[in-house]
Amino acid sequence: MSTLADVTQILARPLGPRGSRGLVGSADPAAELTPVAVAVLAAIPAWWSARATRAGLAGEWTDVHFAVDVLPPLVLGETPPLEPDWGLLTGEQVGAAYVESLASETRARHGRHYTPHELAAELWSMTKAALGMKQPVMSLPGLIRDPACGAGALLLPALREHLAASAAIDPRLVLNRLPTLIEGIDSDPAAVWVANVVLAAEMLPMLARIPEANRRPLPALAHVGDGLAPDRAPARAVLMNPPYGRVRLSEADRARFAKSLYGHANLYGMFMAVGAESLDASGVLSALVPTSFTAGRYFEALRTHLTSQLRLESVAFVADRSGVFTSVLQETCLATLTRRRVRKVSVRAIGSAVEEVATISSPTGGNPWILPRRSDLAPVAAAAAKLPNTLATAGWKVSTGPLVWNRRKDDLFARPANGRHPIIWAADIDGGAVHRDASRASTRYLALHSERDRQVMVLADPAVLVQRTTAPEQQRRLVVAELTEDDLSRAAGVVVENHVNVIRPVGDTQLLSRHLLTRLLSTRALDKLIRCISGSVALSAYELESITLPDAQTLEAWETLSDEELERAVARTYGLPEQPTK
Repeated sequence: MSTLADVTQILARPLGPRGSRGLVGSADPAAELTPVAVAVLAAIPAWWSARATRAGLAGEWTDVHFAVDVLPPLVLGETPPLEPDWGLLTGEQVGAAYVESLASETRARHGRHYTPHELAAELWSMTKAALGMKQPVMSLPGLIRDPACGAGALLLPALREHLAASAAIDPRLVLNRLPTLIEGIDSDPAAVWVANVVLAAEMLPMLARIPEANRRPLPALAHVGDGLAPDRAPARAVLMNPPYGRVRLSEADRARFAKSLYGHANLYGMFMAVGAESLDASGVLSALVPTSFTAGRYFEALRTHLTSQLRLESVAFVADRSGVFTSVLQETCLATLTRRRVRKVSVRAIGSAVEEVATISSPTGGNPWILPRRSDLAPVAAAAAKLPNTLATAGWKVSTGPLVWNRRKDDLFARPANGRHPIIWAADIDGGAVHRDASRASTRYLALHSERDRQVMVLADPAVLVQRTTAPEQQRRLVVAELTEDDLSRAAGVVVENHVNVIRPVGDTQLLSRHLLTRLLSTRALDKLIRCISGSVALSAYELESITLPDAQTLEAWETLSDEELERAVARTYGLPEQPTK
């Protein structure tokens, strides 16, 4: 017998384009599954038999092929003996075993990942609150859909609650109605089969209450399909942990998603747009997604599109991803949006426990949403959201340094010479002043070869420099230095490396000077503000331009303040308590 422990050779699935929307197993499911995945699928009938027996069922009802109205994606052959530890697995654990059995490149290419049961439970709890389901256990008020259901993790909490709330109702009526209340869709036939089995396993105690002569096979609540297909029946709630990744669109799809796209298309943004459009008049959209949708430039149109129909009611940031999404590097959040015109959003942080962070005004529109990740950031987020200006409207533009050093290795030198210009690296602006970090001594100069090269690479005017990426152990997220005329006088311009953002004036009028901007970005309050805009260690030019600022009169008054006076004034404006003077 082949067991999970015995299978060590993993065969990768044939992969289509990045973010493919094709049916993962449509041509030949058996050929697309790894040996580990086949072993997982082969163990599921025995797992079902153990679950059915524990529910008090016998005979043909312990045979999953008879008991559930759905066929497996391939011929499984003779059911192997059940490994002892498998008999105790929950539905979530069975689903996770399947997803984890897929080749890592398959999961990455198709954006496939399993939702940890703690996050599935929290997302359902947030959805319940948004639906107004105030009792601990309530029957479902309408159709609950997951358009990228995988092995069914997000649907399990909703189904369990509905079955528990329906304990006093004729079990035949309850089971017959389930297809109108729970719907899962996915492009992976094997995952859909697993989802149907684990969802049906939750129905076994109710099936056991029905006299054997009146029993019917349990309904299949998930089906193979495209979760982005239009014109589905309206749902009361759409739950999703959608696939991530860029996708190439047809002209028809680009036209269809035009209102929610900017630049390249990301699958998860498309799923969110379709989810919003498929809700009924009282609907709720709940998604476990990267937080890039709350602030990133490429999701500005999506934010506008979503808040033209919905309001953000609650958001929970996953504060510690270790042990939750071990393969996902992006900051992740659980977000619930509702048709109701709510004015406030509840913000939480999920770590070892769920922490209430703040309740602030619900953001609207395409500008980055200012959302605190911790309770100490809440006053800053609330105050900053009310300020009238941004760095962009104050007359400043941010760009990223043009030098990608590993593309110009042959042009990097330790010593100056004709045609070489000094490079400013991220390490050169630590400490608040431009300097030459010793670690970059061997790559201090870049050789330029043409006038076009010089036009692209050379910065010849004073600017404000900000590290684009910071290490987690750094105390500050905003590491800033002013590039002055004196710094530039030593050379005919400098070259800024790609890990540094450059802030320069644009237009005829700036509401604050370069020197004040440098000092302002160096304050405690602005460092906290940027943490409310981006939870990542990387700061994009777009995110920096979205930093909110007070009115012109306030900025003018700040120009003459000492550093200590400025720190206090900025703290007051951005809602921070003043620190005691040393």
